[in-house]
Amino acid sequence: MAVTSPTDAGRTDAGRPSTLLTNIGELVTNDPTADDLLGAIAGGALVIEGARVVWVGAAGDAPAADEVVDLGGRAVLPGFVDSHSHLVFAGDRAAEFAARMAGESYAAGGIRTTVAATRAATDEQLTSHVARLVAELRRQGTTTVEIKSGYGLTVKDEARSLAVARQFTEETTFLGAHVVPDGATPEEYVALVTGPMLDAAAPYARWIDAFCERGAFDVDQARAVLEAGVARGLRGRLHANQLGPGPGVRLAAELGLTAVDHCTYLEGADVDALRDSGTIATLLPGVEFSTRQPYPDARRLLDAGVRVALASDCNPGSCFTSSLPLCIALAVREMGMTPDEAVHAATAMGAAALDRDDVGALVPGRRADLMVLDAPSHVHLAYRPGVPLVAGVWVDGRPL
Repeated sequence: MAVTSPTDAGRTDAGRPSTLLTNIGELVTNDPTADDLLGAIAGGALVIEGARVVWVGAAGDAPAADEVVDLGGRAVLPGFVDSHSHLVFAGDRAAEFAARMAGESYAAGGIRTTVAATRAATDEQLTSHVARLVAELRRQGTTTVEIKSGYGLTVKDEARSLAVARQFTEETTFLGAHVVPDGATPEEYVALVTGPMLDAAAPYARWIDAFCERGAFDVDQARAVLEAGVARGLRGRLHANQLGPGPGVRLAAELGLTAVDHCTYLEGADVDALRDSGTIATLLPGVEFSTRQPYPDARRLLDAGVRVALASDCNPGSCFTSSLPLCIALAVREMGMTPDEAVHAATAMGAAALDRDDVGALVPGRRADLMVLDAPSHVHLAYRPGVPLVAGVWVDGRPL
């Protein structure tokens, strides 16, 4: 990538120069007014001023800028928006993964193993671990990430998990309702989650979530948790229909949640509810890869008019990958998505799943969060699975 500085005049954003990225082989804009899903421009360019995109178009029409970066025909995409991750944890569950690969089935109870390790870790150890994972995400093109709590399950440990997460993202989610910890009844624990634990967690969280699943929380318990969080000013999210059919997806639609995550086992009424409510189905194919469960049927959802996002669900138990490129490849190969749909789901729809209108697209006014691929087009993310194609990442208009 060649960089030149034609002039020092016209600098913006407290002295930061404007930057022209040019000679882009394919520029994915996700412009919602474009004729195609990705708003792709062949031979494109864009101009960044400060932290924002201010111009997008054909390279031959580009305005002057203080600095010019020649990308040599590489593709440029919006940074991935990972709307579902569990990064605040300690310990390792590789033995559990090996057991699954030997034939054991996945169950939610393994979460308690991570809870014990997380409670025993210091704040500094948790912060260092999250920092490593966020750096790993960014190297693979993720520029916005949501991070949940859920491995503390005490008032103190849930609040400190969220305080750690808030150092890395604005998109923090209180998931005290992950599983019922040892020594408590479901009724006692829901009362704790909706009372003192919520009081301690709310200052550090934007969202509230619950695991509505067998072995975790039933639909009435999940509803109570979400309604308590909303009453405290948090936005609702939900894990649902991961391990089998159930009422969780319909609960999410009924409550008008922005997104409901997993959606592996869906009945016709679930699909209809998602379509009619506009609630986004966030699919997490890394989980199915790691647990050997059936993959969600993305094609069925898209053909029905349901909005679909892709996220990593990076966590130590059911899916320890931070790679959205892997999730894109799996979605294309195993879930019936086209490369265009999968990239859109991991960028623009990931932003929508977080109710964000500043990321997920490269159009004037959006944040200049982007990735450069060492490839001519976005198709290579699925075409060349496992290959480290992300050659550069920019966040807030600055290269990392």
